[in-house]
Amino acid sequence: MTLADIPATPGHPPVAVDAPRLAAADDLTVWPLSTVRLAHGDLAIGGVQLTEIADRFGTPAYVLDEADVRERCRTYLHAFPDTDVLYAAKAFLCRAMAHWVEEEGLGLDVCSAGELELAVTTGFPAARIVLHGNAKSPEDLRAALRLGVGRIVIDSASEIARLAAAVPPGSRQKVLVRVVPGIAAGGHSKIRTGTDDQKFGLSITDGSAQHAIARILDQPGLELVGLHCHLGSQITSDKPFLCAVRRLVGLMARIKDHHGLTLPELDLGGGHGIAYRPGEDALDITTLARKVRAELTESCAAAGLAVPRLIVEPGRAIAGPAGVALYRVLSVKRTSGRTFVAVDGGMSDNPRPALYGVRYLPRLIGRRSTAAPAPVTVVGRHCEAGDVLAADIQLPADTRPGDLLAVPVAGAYHLSMASGYNLVGRPPVVAVADGHARLLVRRESLEDFRSRDVGL
Repeated sequence: MTLADIPATPGHPPVAVDAPRLAAADDLTVWPLSTVRLAHGDLAIGGVQLTEIADRFGTPAYVLDEADVRERCRTYLHAFPDTDVLYAAKAFLCRAMAHWVEEEGLGLDVCSAGELELAVTTGFPAARIVLHGNAKSPEDLRAALRLGVGRIVIDSASEIARLAAAVPPGSRQKVLVRVVPGIAAGGHSKIRTGTDDQKFGLSITDGSAQHAIARILDQPGLELVGLHCHLGSQITSDKPFLCAVRRLVGLMARIKDHHGLTLPELDLGGGHGIAYRPGEDALDITTLARKVRAELTESCAAAGLAVPRLIVEPGRAIAGPAGVALYRVLSVKRTSGRTFVAVDGGMSDNPRPALYGVRYLPRLIGRRSTAAPAPVTVVGRHCEAGDVLAADIQLPADTRPGDLLAVPVAGAYHLSMASGYNLVGRPPVVAVADGHARLLVRRESLEDFRSRDVGL
């Protein structure tokens, strides 16, 4: 993208700033790929100024760079050839996102009938969808069977009989078994899912996985095609994935020895870590792919197994860096020990800092301040002391009500985890591409709340 692609705002011609000179103090490495600085303190993404989006669509608002999403999909396909790459819809899903992912050649990983129905009614092929979840409802299973999903991941022993009973006579449903490999990985205890002390999957250690596999093989309506695991989220090292490959291949070898069955698929899930602030570690996808493929080939050779088809499920790593959240400052409060900058959103549109301490780095946009940076804590508008979006960061000392703040890496687990707290309403999602902005998901309104409330 060139500067000519960026529309001018009256009184603020789009003059580029000397990026090398400001690189050390003004790092944009965690922003969407198309981000460009403008001389008056604004940023443009996808050729559209962020202040223009705030004026047109209001705040809070999520901005999603379509080209960035598509490029990250292509990066995965290039890094993982001969692999099924499934986008994890729980990170963020709307009809446009499903369309982009399908056009780029990815499959889809969903966790509910709602995600499944939205994708399929958008035109996403059900055969390229995998359904998983630790507690699937009868509605989830009925929808999956009715629509013909490609795979269902069995997460508990009790699910086997329920699913088998729901499969129509004369047909078979392909399933994977979610295995707990006993590996601790992830950026926080609340997002580590590969150990035996949490709610997901069936343990190798205590024999639960092996017992479930034997039961599945006794069900004529179920076809076991592979193993699944998901170690956690925000994993920035390839070592846990390589350990998981070795342990799952070991289990596949035992399945072949005991049951005479060679499983053709191995799903390593996602959890690929990204940087939320400049300088943070992120998982190198190309290196991960190379090492996983080598480990899988070597482990299978040692076990006398044919190499199964690999499946990976990135979500955050595709959507997260492509998104930006926009907020308007409502108040600035200076106490004896701290300065609070309060914005018009908060934990209802981003609960992640309150849930597991994610650290963001908001930036003042729309004007170029000459004031020195000062330590502040950016807080939300909600009635919770824990409603903090970014603690102890640097913003210009003259930050004031009416200013705009932009928060990068907001494309994943923001809208998908948003709530109706204080009836503030969930923000809209605005896509930007080629100098144009368009609404993907409208802002939740008071009328939405009224229409759902039928109790009077």
